[in-house]
Amino acid sequence: MSHQTIMWIAFGILVPVVLALDLGVLQRRAHTIKTREALFWTACYLVLALIFAGAIYFILGRDKSFTFITGYIVELSLSMDNLFVFLLIFSTFAVPSDHQHRVLFWGILGAIFMRAIFIASGIELLKNLEWVIYIFGAFLVYTGIKIALKKDGEVNLQNNPFLRLCSRYLPITDTYHEGKFFIKDKRRYIGTPLILVLIVVETTDIIFAVDSIPAILAITLDPFLVYTSNIFAIMGLRSLYFALAGATKKLAYLNYGLAAILALLGIKMLVSAFFHIPVALSLGAVVGILLFAAIASLLWPPKKDIIT
Repeated sequence: MSHQTIMWIAFGILVPVVLALDLGVLQRRAHTIKTREALFWTACYLVLALIFAGAIYFILGRDKSFTFITGYIVELSLSMDNLFVFLLIFSTFAVPSDHQHRVLFWGILGAIFMRAIFIASGIELLKNLEWVIYIFGAFLVYTGIKIALKKDGEVNLQNNPFLRLCSRYLPITDTYHEGKFFIKDKRRYIGTPLILVLIVVETTDIIFAVDSIPAILAITLDPFLVYTSNIFAIMGLRSLYFALAGATKKLAYLNYGLAAILALLGIKMLVSAFFHIPVALSLGAVVGILLFAAIASLLWPPKKDIIT
């Protein structure tokens, strides 16, 4: 049995145990997630990812550990940009605060399966059709430019085709029923507004994956490193949402930092046939860009924030 197979087995055991512990024990009672609690669980997921990175370091080597950390940071930073979208979804559907954690939990379960499909497909494309790497690279550069030019509030939930389809054919109650997605009415089951929220979260994650998967494939094509770093970041996203949903509004230049990271990874893909960029350099660039964007947001906020 190879060392990487052992790590796959450890990952396959760890993730279900953590998720079962989260929902089945720690979050069994629906309640509003306070900032202090959210920060605690965010720290727990971060430490868990670092421990896993440490295991990779001692079992698979330094380069693979650095690659895992780079992929984890990239995925987590791209996810932070999407916290506003989750906030908008919950406010649009007026989701009670004590049910938001449940929606995000099941949304993450769906994302775990969907990311596996996206990642496997992307890796196979790049391995069998080498020219696709230039399409992915150009797409990342284009996405970076689009994010840099994006205006706040450019999200229209009514354009979600799955939401329109489900609203048309799925009977839905007018009110929420505790934390239930479906209720039984006489002889049939009827959906609650919470199931529509879950559908929007799931389909939105598919859109997110279109950006994030090419970004992480620009770092490595190792299925183990790509998938594990992706899933560790996704698992921590739920607590990160409750911890930073309000704070992200203060990070006015985060979009520009994410745009720079995507453009940098896109350029890395485009020049991969001519130049090899070391993993440590990629990690340093990603961390440096994020730190600069965060510090610049705090030290030099836009004038409109000062006026208000």
